[in-house]
Amino acid sequence: MSDLLIKPAGSRGKVIDVTPASAGWAYVGFALHRLAPGETVAEATGEREACLVFVAGTGAVTAGGERLGEMGGRMSPFDGKPAAVYVPGNSEWSVTAASELELAVCSAPALTGREAKVIGPDAMSQEVRGKGTNTRYVTNILPETDGVADSLLVVEVITPGGHTSSYPPHKHDRDALPEESYLEETYYHRLNPPQGFGFQRVYTDDRSLDEVMLIEDGVTVLVPKGYHPCAAIHGYDLYYLNVMAGPHRVWRFHNQPDHEWLLGG
Repeated sequence: MSDLLIKPAGSRGKVIDVTPASAGWAYVGFALHRLAPGETVAEATGEREACLVFVAGTGAVTAGGERLGEMGGRMSPFDGKPAAVYVPGNSEWSVTAASELELAVCSAPALTGREAKVIGPDAMSQEVRGKGTNTRYVTNILPETDGVADSLLVVEVITPGGHTSSYPPHKHDRDALPEESYLEETYYHRLNPPQGFGFQRVYTDDRSLDEVMLIEDGVTVLVPKGYHPCAAIHGYDLYYLNVMAGPHRVWRFHNQPDHEWLLGG
């Protein structure tokens, strides 16, 4: 199995745990908790900021010593927008599940002092990208334009069955603004119905990295560098939660020249 493909470690508790140390990079962290009603998860952020994303289910949130109330509500990541909470560095948070809960914890270095912030579904913009069988549906949770976070960029994407996504292939692995930004990235994948599958390729121009991975429900893919398109097979919609971070909170990408013609016409 590829070192870039992380499968869940069990069905309860912290089932995914990607840290900069485990991934061999410097910025992005991603964890996925699956909790039963009444169970609680809590952490201190330390020198990192966090974005809590309610992938499915509901829970009561405390952040920075303040009770923020119960949030979430969708029972599937394919059912509308999520709820999310931004938690700054040198703070703490806890979530107590009110239902079966799937909670994502996205993290990256904290650079300044900020306040905890609830990011409700109504605050999240949505957009359609691509056309034809390259159409996908994007929900912006922490976009670069919001001024909420120091490092984190967080987005959800729904790719219909039979469609491609993160395509034409693009990369963001050079700190060369304004043309391209260096951003590490994780993809947390879900499928509907869950027995489906898809594919993701991560590769560089010189093919020193070239991995093709089978995407099944609940896996996470690491993108340390290179192009990273994915595809959903017919009959199965693909969801992914993207976490990106790097030295600058800016998303500037470079399309693979061989396939850039697909953007024309």
